Amino acid sequence: MKRPQAEEFPLFYKGYVDTVSENVLTELEQQMESFSALLRSIPAEKASFAYAEGKWTIKELAGHVIDTERIMAYRALRIARNDATPLPGFDENDYVANAHFADRSLESLVDEFAALRKANMYLIRSLNAIEIDRSGISNEKPISVRALIFIMAGHVNHHIRILKERYL
Repeated sequence: MKRPQAEEFPLFYKGYVDTVSENVLTELEQQMESFSALLRSIPAEKASFAYAEGKWTIKELAGHVIDTERIMAYRALRIARNDATPLPGFDENDYVANAHFADRSLESLVDEFAALRKANMYLIRSLNAIEIDRSGISNEKPISVRALIFIMAGHVNHHIRILKERYL
């Protein structure tokens, strides 16, 4: 799949898209294992650790990745199916604040991410070139299905980096 062009996504996603290799499908598959393995390597007693006051815990970060993955896949599905309805944005901080990730085990979050990514891979691999090229409106900005796929991979790359730099 070719890399999305700058006009296919809002500028604030550029940092995510730029971290993704040319072979986004392979990268998405590998993340299912690598992100899960990274999270599984974290001792249970550290899962509630936040690197600073007001920052998310490791469990909240994992939950945020899951929520964002689900939302990006939903957006890709709607646009791929030629639904022209503008899609709303979301406030990731409100989602985390209302998700009670602290009540869950880190292992359950890892399992959920892996299952969600596996399901999303079925969706992505089912899309044809016309569907991948489609664009819609999300958060009041134009975005393509291709860009959403790259954003999903780039978002995980971003949080892997954050985990390694600030939490571990």
